[in-house]
Amino acid sequence: MFRLFATTSAFALLATAAGGAQAQETAQLEEVVVVGSRATARLVTDSPAPVDVISAETLAAQGFDDINRALAFIAPSFNFPRGATGPSAANTRAASLRGLAPDQVLVLVDGKRWHASSVINFNNVFGRGSVPTDLGAIPMSAVARIEILRDGAAAQYGSDAIAGVINIVMRSDRGGRATVQAGRTEEGDGGTVTASLGYGFTLGERGRLNLSAEVRSRNSTNRAAIDSRYGRVTTQQGDPDSLDVGLAANGEYDLGGAVTLYGDVVYDRRRSISPAQYRAPTVAPAIYPQGFVPHIRLDLDDAGGAVGLRGAWRGWSWDLSDAPGYSHARFAVRDTTNTSLGTASPTRFDGGGARYVQNVLDFTASRPLRLGAGGNLALGVEHRWEGFKIISGEPNSYTGAGAQGFPGFNPPTPVDADRGAVAAFVDGELKPVESVTLAAAARYEHYGDFGDATSGKISALWRPVPVLAVRGTISTGFRAPSLQQRFFSTVTSQSSGGILVNIGTFAVDDPVSRALGASPLKPEKSHNLSAGLVVTPAAGFSFTADVFRIRIEDRIALSETLSGAAVTAVLKAAGVTNASQARFFTNAADTTTRGYELTANWRGRLGANGRFDVTAGHTQTDTDLDRLRANLVLPSLPLLGVAAIDLMADALPRTKTTLTARADWRAWSAGVNLARFGSFRAVQVASEQVFGPITTIDLTLDYAVNSRLKVGLSVLNLSDAYPDKIADRALTQGGGIQYPEVGGVGTNGREYVLRLSSRF
Repeated sequence: MFRLFATTSAFALLATAAGGAQAQETAQLEEVVVVGSRATARLVTDSPAPVDVISAETLAAQGFDDINRALAFIAPSFNFPRGATGPSAANTRAASLRGLAPDQVLVLVDGKRWHASSVINFNNVFGRGSVPTDLGAIPMSAVARIEILRDGAAAQYGSDAIAGVINIVMRSDRGGRATVQAGRTEEGDGGTVTASLGYGFTLGERGRLNLSAEVRSRNSTNRAAIDSRYGRVTTQQGDPDSLDVGLAANGEYDLGGAVTLYGDVVYDRRRSISPAQYRAPTVAPAIYPQGFVPHIRLDLDDAGGAVGLRGAWRGWSWDLSDAPGYSHARFAVRDTTNTSLGTASPTRFDGGGARYVQNVLDFTASRPLRLGAGGNLALGVEHRWEGFKIISGEPNSYTGAGAQGFPGFNPPTPVDADRGAVAAFVDGELKPVESVTLAAAARYEHYGDFGDATSGKISALWRPVPVLAVRGTISTGFRAPSLQQRFFSTVTSQSSGGILVNIGTFAVDDPVSRALGASPLKPEKSHNLSAGLVVTPAAGFSFTADVFRIRIEDRIALSETLSGAAVTAVLKAAGVTNASQARFFTNAADTTTRGYELTANWRGRLGANGRFDVTAGHTQTDTDLDRLRANLVLPSLPLLGVAAIDLMADALPRTKTTLTARADWRAWSAGVNLARFGSFRAVQVASEQVFGPITTIDLTLDYAVNSRLKVGLSVLNLSDAYPDKIADRALTQGGGIQYPEVGGVGTNGREYVLRLSSRF
């Protein structure tokens, strides 16, 4: 922390000396945001709550080909642990803000609520039991900028905004663009190719349309070690094979009479192949005498968008929109067998799937207030409908022991659930004097399945002198239990103490869950406090420091995996023959997360032919377990054990420091990213382990051949850094699984990326 303050102080002195020369540049470089307020767009440094803005140019310059990876190394409060084993962990790679769960962050696209994934994360990695929004389904080439509001905002935007809000703003520029990017790892695997094409044009004199298409192909990586039992590599640990085809469009058209028609749509088709854990030769010797690794193929269709009208009437600005969302996942298993069927077993199975649908109908009206130095008042109503369905696999996939690696979906009771929710809100801002901004919001929501929720927020910003502002917020929030968490049910093969077993995940109101201690889910409730400083000592330089405290009651989590004689008796009584252990969702914990965030940015000119941009950030979070509810039905079985608590509170780096610097000089651009991820803790196989800090460095170099063509090279993870190895890895597939699947850095090591981009 001292080093960061020293660095930012040095930046401040240099910025003050260069202030006069950069004054004109600052007018062009100041960042304007819309998230966090329904008033007119404003500067980041005038926001009562901390907001990060990442431009499309910054995202593209990193060398990564997806939003999650790019943000993980440039946004200090954003973490993206890269779980790989199993289809849910590999394809719902959960992102986190302020150390909280993936589904405690609300995602907006052009200010409209985006839908969650149909794939729930039920593997033993960070985000276990969460239902995240799939940022990987949004083509990065279609993004103009990303705004990250680091503050509770449920009173403004509704459920899920406990940790903050990520608003993805789509491109609206004119002209054509094309990019081809290819790369691979130092080990020679993980080959990637990404190609994108986009074009923005006008529709006569009254409208515009922007179209984007993107294809991302990634080959698998494997960092598994030799299996000591057989003297060869038997398993796989790394990224899966995947192919994404994404399309995006957004535009608007002036209908006249102060009314504008607008809309956007995003579609992604993903196919990925993920490995399950290795099965020994004794599992199916007649079919796989050398043992085998089952592979799970996921076909995922993800689509969303919005269409609306906005206009003005008697001093009011109004916006009426409808935003549908759709996520449909289908699973198939190959290179496997169902041991209950003997040698007659197929080696490929249809495992079924899951579908989630959302529709949000929203109306908002706002008008400026002519009080004091100005203000704004906004009112709105919203209706949200959601549906969730589980599609059973073919009978052979779940009969008896089920398909090894991924027994097909076969819920005891068919799952086809839906619910509706209505909301009303008021959101106001007032500047009694030019140096003070006051804001307040209140929101009421009614859900058809669990009842009412009310949240509120008060914010203030005071600028006593032009170079200093003090800000703070107090808010309450909530997160409604998702339909996936209420009704999800499946059987999976996972490691328990180093032994592969079939584990049943049962719906909360299933008789098995009730007999093991489950109770109806309640919404999570949060209380957020934050305060901070904004310092702008010279043109082109800013420094912010914020502290926060987030208390969450009734956190929803996937319970501990329960086993033993009592569990066996309950499963037997229910007629469950393909699972020996069980789990369910529960409101078992209350937690408090405390932390602070520091950011500094300095940007300006390098003579007449260049410019530079340097951003530094540091964050520290600490989550404490305040209360753990007992299992009232089976007191000897905890609802959450050490492993589940660690995944909730300690599986992410406690600290994170980032430094991003970029310089443009004539035809050349060079950049460096440094990210240091602090230590974290997790149970690995049989014991709890603390994993040490890890530092990565990324280098990029671009050359503009002419005004239309640019070539670039990136070296990612230059130091070839890896997480600490698992201490008790002898129990992980004969020592084959070497690295944890939590923390902040994956296991691919050094990567090389070459890209070619063009404007036309």
